[in-house]
Amino acid sequence: MTTPDPTTAIDPRAGDAPPFAEPWQAHAFAMVVQLHERGLFSWPEWADTLAQTIATAQAAGDPDRGDTYYAHWLAALEVIVARKGASSAAELTRTADAWDRAADRTPHGQPIELQADDYT
Repeated sequence: MTTPDPTTAIDPRAGDAPPFAEPWQAHAFAMVVQLHERGLFSWPEWADTLAQTIATAQAAGDPDRGDTYYAHWLAALEVIVARKGASSAAELTRTADAWDRAADRTPHGQPIELQADDYT
């Protein structure tokens, strides 16, 4: 199976909404494509992981209105990265927590920058 072309995988002409509602969604999409292209996982592995993540969320009550799709995409990315040993679940949590701390202290509209203290 071939890697989807990120410029055509989602057709912005299919509706009024842009393909990504937030910049982080585009970043998560691009990370998956890059990690696949670098050989960390096959596309069928990715599709299975994403499908399992969505199924788990739906079983837990996600109404599947479409607004949580990229949250599932990111969760699946964390799962497959940890499963493949590229990072541990603990390190992913530590980094997410650091970003939260950095975001909390950053004024609205300013770039968020990680500092060593964010990893405490």
